[in-house]
Amino acid sequence: MTKPLLLGIAGGTGSGKTTIATAIVDAIAPSCVRLDHDSYYKDLGHLPFEERTKVNFDHPDALDNELLIEQIESLRRYEGVDKPIYDFTTHVRTVETTRIEPAPVVVVEGILTLAIPKLRDVFDVRIFVDTDADIRLIRRIRRDIEQRGRAFSDVRQQYYDTVRPMHMAFVEPSKRYADIIIPEGGENHIAIDFVVGRIRHFLSETVDL
Repeated sequence: MTKPLLLGIAGGTGSGKTTIATAIVDAIAPSCVRLDHDSYYKDLGHLPFEERTKVNFDHPDALDNELLIEQIESLRRYEGVDKPIYDFTTHVRTVETTRIEPAPVVVVEGILTLAIPKLRDVFDVRIFVDTDADIRLIRRIRRDIEQRGRAFSDVRQQYYDTVRPMHMAFVEPSKRYADIIIPEGGENHIAIDFVVGRIRHFLSETVDL
């Protein structure tokens, strides 16, 4: 069988990366699987909780990129992997994992997927989701409060201390490596339909659906 098509989707926090990745997976299921870069944060269980909260989670070094690349390469060989599960309230990995079986299309999404040279080099198609900063900030605040149990004051402080500086240093410059730039994230249905159409064309030529 032809090697899987590997898509990397990047963009700022709250840009709509997950919405686009989910739309792609849903449109061509079961021929597609998704890996989220957020699941690969390094386990900080060896640090006291107060020190864990001071880690710069928006820097590439906060992520276990070697493990992610290793698992992507396994999926490229049509071997299943056990994706880690990260607890954002305690900043440690759980004992449980999520089994990901191989598929003809693999989508990897995260803010830094195009900012890390060794990681972006594995992708066949690179997508950058470009959404205005104010919209991204509102989405970030809502997600961190509602889904990750964080206080607004902590979210605000982290945005000023690390999120915005790291966006300017790593995320925004990675746009230059994108093959496709999608404005307005998940609201851009035309762009999503275009990407899905190209993937279906790939599948029609390589996989007996």
